[in-house]
Amino acid sequence: MTALEKYQRLECTGLWRLTAGAQLREVVVGLRETTLVFADPRTEMALSHWSLPSVERVNPGESPAIFTPGRTEEGAPSETIELEDPDMIAALETVHTTLVRRRPRPGRLRGGVVAASAGLAALVVIFWLPDAMISHTASVLPTATRVQIGKMALADAARLTGSPCTEPLGRRAAVALAQKLAGFGVGEIDVVRDGVPDVTVLPGGIVLVGDALLTASEDPEPVLGRILAAVVAAKASDPVVPLLHHAGLIATTRLLTSGALPEGSVAGYAEAALATQATPGNEALLEAFKTLGLAATPYAKALDPTGEATLPLIEGDPFKGRSPAPVVSDNDWISLQGICAG
Repeated sequence: MTALEKYQRLECTGLWRLTAGAQLREVVVGLRETTLVFADPRTEMALSHWSLPSVERVNPGESPAIFTPGRTEEGAPSETIELEDPDMIAALETVHTTLVRRRPRPGRLRGGVVAASAGLAALVVIFWLPDAMISHTASVLPTATRVQIGKMALADAARLTGSPCTEPLGRRAAVALAQKLAGFGVGEIDVVRDGVPDVTVLPGGIVLVGDALLTASEDPEPVLGRILAAVVAAKASDPVVPLLHHAGLIATTRLLTSGALPEGSVAGYAEAALATQATPGNEALLEAFKTLGLAATPYAKALDPTGEATLPLIEGDPFKGRSPAPVVSDNDWISLQGICAG
């Protein structure tokens, strides 16, 4: 929208009221390309968002300026925001004026054009809106909300995997490894007995590792490589997006406006998540191996003992097959392998 180019990514504070009878609440107001977003200033959690075309001022010339996204049947404003920031006020009034000027005059469009426009709008709603809403929601989710969603997915996965293993020394080793991988977005590592053939990354940096993967390898480096590869793939392909597709547009809208997914909206998601194995690009993966201080060759040869299919990883190994220092100590590796023995 060219009229708003100079206001892109504008933010200010305001007083938001969800309903006419609700108390005013201080929020951070963010002007985006097509929406006005309100967030809690402490948690950065999205509280509500308005479509810019629906925003109108209800008290022209008065201060503070009051805007609403719509009115009740009686004509009173529904949800409101009070603003004093002159740039934000000017931006919202500019977009309102621009849209009013662009509205077609009655009688100028023939019935066929109107029908075609309506059909196009329907196609947009059916095919474009869900993807756009999900992508937008995923892009604004704070870390705390992602972790909350990941915990919901973890609880759903427990139907198939059982509860994560909790042997104390193994748990301590898993926590230590998660801390070493924190720079790659890992929040926690959980080892499960069943249902995970390799490694699965859930939203919020929750990494599920199958116990069989740990116990099948004497050397930790191939296993660490598999975990790192899954994490790098998750950074390139946000795991919250397929979860929101599973939850649906209504649940995603609730998440965007309230900061939480409805109860039961991720039920049944685990089957698809556990069966999906994303593959990272070699360049990004090799950079991750370098950052972690882990040789790529043991992982590459575990995937293909001949080395033919993984030759780029072997040739690009930043450490030429030998890690400069152990990423996991011998004691921690033994503890990890025994985490499900208790």
